[in-house]
Amino acid sequence: MGQKVHPAVFRTGIIFDWNSRWLNKKKIKEYLNEDVKIREFLNKRLSKLGLGKIEIERSRNSTRIIVHASRPGLIIGRGGAGAEQLKNDLQKFIGRIKKEPLAKGEVRLEIEEIKQPESSAAVVAQSMADQIEKRLPHRRVIKQGLDKIMQGKGVEGAKIVIKGRLGGAEIARKEWLAKGRIPLQTLRANIDFAAATAYTTYGTVGIKVWIYKGEIFRKQN
Repeated sequence: MGQKVHPAVFRTGIIFDWNSRWLNKKKIKEYLNEDVKIREFLNKRLSKLGLGKIEIERSRNSTRIIVHASRPGLIIGRGGAGAEQLKNDLQKFIGRIKKEPLAKGEVRLEIEEIKQPESSAAVVAQSMADQIEKRLPHRRVIKQGLDKIMQGKGVEGAKIVIKGRLGGAEIARKEWLAKGRIPLQTLRANIDFAAATAYTTYGTVGIKVWIYKGEIFRKQN
């Protein structure tokens, strides 16, 4: 059986920064559990709104949550009402995790726009999952998704893998399509990876997307 490493985890600390940035040796278990549940909460609320990446930063008295999305206007809402409601719901949710009436400390929510959504693996994977749930032909979805990725600025290669009972078939199978280069073993390769699940009447369909955006070299001092 093949042993596979998440491309972002493989490069974290080398060319990528951590998505959770804090240090408290006494509360590692508590904060890690809280981070996982915050991500699950936001993924459930914002998955249909072009959610890309969630970053969490903690200081002594505040928690800063940065949400990267391709459609930030739908999250922020008219006059910022949507963002304020999301922040309040998030604060109550964190309070429930900690078993307190309200979360102690300030919760700061920031929403940033993904400038090139066609180059974001998370956005592309969720978009494909939505199309498959609408019963569009899976081969067309893969081909159109790959073509859209390759049109993105700076994209040098991409791969899409789809698994499940494709088209309602009795036996599950895997199909994939790739273009360009995807050097998974090169640590300086900027590879964006994401997975999504489409929930259909005949079962779940898994989607994985790799996007290669060139190499990152550290500046020499």
